[in-house]
Amino acid sequence: MAGNISNIVTPISSSLSELQALNGLFAIYKKRGPTSADVLNVLKEALLKEAGVKNPNPRKRKNQSLKMGHGGTLDSSASGVLGKRLGADSLHIQVLLHKYIAVGELGKATDTLDATGSVILEKEFEHITRLDMEEKLKAFTGDIMQVPPLYSALKKDGQRLSVLLKKGHKVEAKPARPVTVYNLTLQEFKPPLFTLDIECGGGFYVRSLVDDLGKALSSCAHVKELIRTKQGPFTLQEHALHEEQWTLEHILRSLQTCSEGEQRKDHLKPKKSVEHMGLHEAFSKNSHKSHKNISA
Repeated sequence: MAGNISNIVTPISSSLSELQALNGLFAIYKKRGPTSADVLNVLKEALLKEAGVKNPNPRKRKNQSLKMGHGGTLDSSASGVLGKRLGADSLHIQVLLHKYIAVGELGKATDTLDATGSVILEKEFEHITRLDMEEKLKAFTGDIMQVPPLYSALKKDGQRLSVLLKKGHKVEAKPARPVTVYNLTLQEFKPPLFTLDIECGGGFYVRSLVDDLGKALSSCAHVKELIRTKQGPFTLQEHALHEEQWTLEHILRSLQTCSEGEQRKDHLKPKKSVEHMGLHEAFSKNSHKSHKNISA
């Protein structure tokens, strides 16, 4: 990655013209609760206010004062790294490597495939051993086909499937699509809970993985907790800006340039030797402070 990503040295200014001239990548910390779109709007509003814009409307679609997008949304119930891009190409972000720590719960399936949904099925899980789960995980590694969750940011007729479902509309599942899982390991197994380390490409749904894994084990399961620890070149510990750092000064200091080709070269395939961060370490070093200070 050295040599491909470079820090941008720019004089710190709060003017709107300086803000609009920025073009590059940075990362923020998203807490559990708000959607990725909610977080994007809060961030844009904070920067526009700092730049002197009165009564900014970050949800405005046309003639936006500030162009910003993100690469790979995070579920509202998830936390972790959320990559952002400022500039004209803000809607065209290709992030090729994601890392997650996921805590799953055996024996219960929900309509959303995570802990925010209603339990729709309960099955026995006492027959499942650690070896059983490790063996089944092999089938979910590499290039696989995956059906996205019904409750997702995917759209039908311009509306998100999750929104349509909440309105009572009938929604059909999207067809299975190809996704890539580079590494998948069982970090902890304490039934009914288990913890997975996941390294995957874009378009992959951890909720679908856990749901499919439960079925493969002749039981059911859902995601109880989810943390994204890396997105592209950005890590949770080193790069994610917390809400008190959502200022032009902090963004200028962390803003990076990275061409699409360089992203593909450096982040398409993870290194064979990967240091996995424990769940408790991830929460204690990042989430505790963020849950206290971040609001959206």
